[in-house]
Amino acid sequence: MKIIVVGYGLMFQSLITGVLNSEHTLSGVFRRENILFPRLERFFRDFLFPSEDFNFVKQRNLYDIHAKSVNDLKFIKEVKKLNADLILVGSWGEKFKPDTINSTKIACVNVHPSLLPKFRGPNPYAQVILNGENKSGVTFHLMDNGFDTGAILHQIKVDIDKNETGGSLKLKCCNAVRTVLPSLLENIRDKIKSAVVQDESIASYQFALKENDCILDFENESSIQTDRRIRALNPWHKCYIPYNDRFYQFSHYEITSEKWDKTSLKIMLDDKKNIYAVCSDEIIMKFFNVSRII
Repeated sequence: MKIIVVGYGLMFQSLITGVLNSEHTLSGVFRRENILFPRLERFFRDFLFPSEDFNFVKQRNLYDIHAKSVNDLKFIKEVKKLNADLILVGSWGEKFKPDTINSTKIACVNVHPSLLPKFRGPNPYAQVILNGENKSGVTFHLMDNGFDTGAILHQIKVDIDKNETGGSLKLKCCNAVRTVLPSLLENIRDKIKSAVVQDESIASYQFALKENDCILDFENESSIQTDRRIRALNPWHKCYIPYNDRFYQFSHYEITSEKWDKTSLKIMLDDKKNIYAVCSDEIIMKFFNVSRII
């Protein structure tokens, strides 16, 4: 098969590696910089400040498709010129329109890092940890007119450890994709024939993380929930502690075995620049080496 990979970041790179390790041909790639910047600006960025994706593509001497969008006529013409059987998508913000979906000989397949239909939407790595899940994974599904709604071809399950961060879960999922992809491609036609329609009755959609999601809320969240929040947002966002109308960052933290005695303050800053905070379950958390940011 002739395959085009669309995407950015670690999932994009994992798909490329998986295809290169298979018996199939990687005919071209389409990376996010192509839709973020005008042609001239992109050229200078690639030359002066090359991204990790650009270097990854260039080092492997891959054909780098240039177009304004996956729905741009130029991209569709490239797909047809390359006689592509399959488009694999790993991390992308645009909705694929029917002309693009139908431009390949076989299918467009999205690779979403959750066990669909649960946790549709952006950054499920963080969302599954925030929600206290003990398993997550990756779903290969056909692309349709929705976001993350197409029929399921294959799923990979991964365990979420008690100290898992959003970043470490992302690495697990991407490693799994890279490993499984060569064998999946061998059976892709059979997988498409037996694709399973998603069960909308158990579907969930998570919206993008907002700035307020980074603010720790000890009054309304338990020590377990606070710990999940810090781990889920790592490494994309640092969490902040609100204290005396100011915000503080911290280097590390621990959930102590102490419970609030109801005589001390619910939050305090000591002379060693550590903050003690009482969570909603009355467990004390300690935050070390804090520094004021606002």
